[in-house]
Amino acid sequence: MPYSNSNAAELYNQNMSVLAVAEDVLQKYEPVIGLEIHVQLGTKTKIFCGCPVEFGAAPNTNVCPVCLGLPGALPVLSRQAVELAIGAAVALHCRVNPFSRFARKNYFYPDLPKGYQISQYNQPLAEHGYLDVFVDGTKKRIGVTRVHMEDDAGKSIHDGFKDSDRYSYVDLNRSGTPLIEIVSEPDMRTSDDAYAYATAMKQVMQYIGVSECDMEKGQLRCDANVSVRPRGTEKFGTKAEIKNLNSFRFLKMAVDYEIRRQVELVESGGRVEQETRLYNVDTGQTVGMRSKEHAHDYRYFPEPDLVPLQVSEHWLHQVASALPELPQDRRDRFMNEFGLREYDAEVLTLTRAVGDYFEEAVKASSDGRATANWVTGDLMGLLKAAGKDITESPVSAANLGELVALINKNELTGKLAKEILPKMFETGDSARAIMEREGLKQISDTGALEAIIDGVIAANPKQVDQYKSGKTAVLGFLVGQVMKASRGQANPGALNELLRKRLG
Repeated sequence: MPYSNSNAAELYNQNMSVLAVAEDVLQKYEPVIGLEIHVQLGTKTKIFCGCPVEFGAAPNTNVCPVCLGLPGALPVLSRQAVELAIGAAVALHCRVNPFSRFARKNYFYPDLPKGYQISQYNQPLAEHGYLDVFVDGTKKRIGVTRVHMEDDAGKSIHDGFKDSDRYSYVDLNRSGTPLIEIVSEPDMRTSDDAYAYATAMKQVMQYIGVSECDMEKGQLRCDANVSVRPRGTEKFGTKAEIKNLNSFRFLKMAVDYEIRRQVELVESGGRVEQETRLYNVDTGQTVGMRSKEHAHDYRYFPEPDLVPLQVSEHWLHQVASALPELPQDRRDRFMNEFGLREYDAEVLTLTRAVGDYFEEAVKASSDGRATANWVTGDLMGLLKAAGKDITESPVSAANLGELVALINKNELTGKLAKEILPKMFETGDSARAIMEREGLKQISDTGALEAIIDGVIAANPKQVDQYKSGKTAVLGFLVGQVMKASRGQANPGALNELLRKRLG
C-alpha cells in the first residue's frame, strides 16, 4: 500500500495506544530533549572546492578530486560558507570565536569517499547562544550549545526488496556540500517544545538567507536526543538519539513515541540503552540502528590540510551589520509601529518575502492595519487558490497599497474593492486602471444617489412603512438594496445621510 500522511497518523495513533502507559505514570517522568539541526549553507560551490552545489544534477557529475577524496587533493575553505555560518551564529546570539579549528571525524560510510568528515570538534566556530520560541503562547528560551561547520557526505540510494534483486547506488554530488550543525542545550521538555524550536530555527535561517531549508531536498535535517528522568531529579537519564528526521511532523511523532517507549521500559524494570535509533514512518515506531558512538570512536584529530580559521572583529562586524531584521524583532515592530494584532504580525513575518511585500504596500497606502487585513485575508486567499507564493503575486505591493488608499479617500467602497482585487490579480492592472476602464468609481454625486434611493423607496413600500413606524433596524435592509442597485458604488456615508433624510 502506498505510504501517505494519513497512514502515518493512523499508525502513530495505534502505537500510542499499544504503548499503554497511563497518563499518571507518564507524569512521574520528565522528558529531556535536545536537537541537532544540520543546515545546508546556500553557497554556489562546495565548502572545500569549486564544484557547484546543484540539486537534481545527473549522479556523480558535480565532483572533482577534492570532494572525491582522491590522494594528493587539498581542500580550500570557501569564504562564502564561513560568512553564512557567521551570520547564522550571530542570528542565534552566539559568541563567535576569533579562533576555531577544523578536525577529521573518522568513520566509514559507503558514500563518504575520504573515509572521514571534515568537521569541527573542541574548537567550534561559535558557542553559547539561544533561540526564543513560543509554545502555547508562552515564550521559552532554548540554549544553543554550539554552531560548527562541516562538509556533507554523499548519498546512498537503495533499490529492490528481495536479497537477490537488491542494489545500492552511490551519488557523490552532495559530498563536500557545506553544512552547519546547530546543537541545542537539553532545554526542551515536550515534543511541542521541539517542534516550536525546529520551526523557529528554519524560519530564522531562511530569513537571513543562510539556507532555503527545503527539507525535501535535504537542506535541513534533524536529530533528536531523548531521555526521561523522574520528576524533581537533576541527573539526566540515558539518552537515545533519533537520526535523520526529515519533517517537523515526524519529529514530534518520533519524540512522543520515544518518550512513551522509555517510560514503559523503565517502569517494567528495564534499562534504556544509549543507542542511535531511526523513526520508521511506515510503522510509526523508533527502531534500534546501532549502539551510540562516543567522541573517541571517531578518533578526532586536527585537520592537517587546513589552517585554523580566524575571524577578526572587523570581519564579524561586516557580516553582522549586513544581516536583515530577525523575525521576532520584525513582529514586535509591526505591532508597535502599525498597531497590528499579534496574529496578523505573525502571519506577515512568516517569511521575509511576505514582510517585505507588506511594508512596500504600506508605503503606498499609509494605513498599516487596513493593508494587513487585505494582505492576510483577500490576497493570501487568491494566492492559495492559484498555488502561488507572495513573490509570484500578480498584484504588486504598490498596487495593493493604492487599492487601500482609494478606499480611505472614499473613491472606492470596500465592497467594490473586493470586486476589483480579483480583476487586479487576473490582469496585473492597478485598481485605478480597472475603475476607469469598467466605470467602477464610487458614486458620491447627490443627484445620482437620490435617484437610486428614490427607486429603492418606491420598490419597497412595506419596509419604508416599517421604518416610519419605528422599526429603524430595517434601515440596514434599505441601505443594502441601494448598494445592490448601485453595484456597490454608492458612497456609504453619503448614502446613509440621504436615505435618512428621504425617509423623514
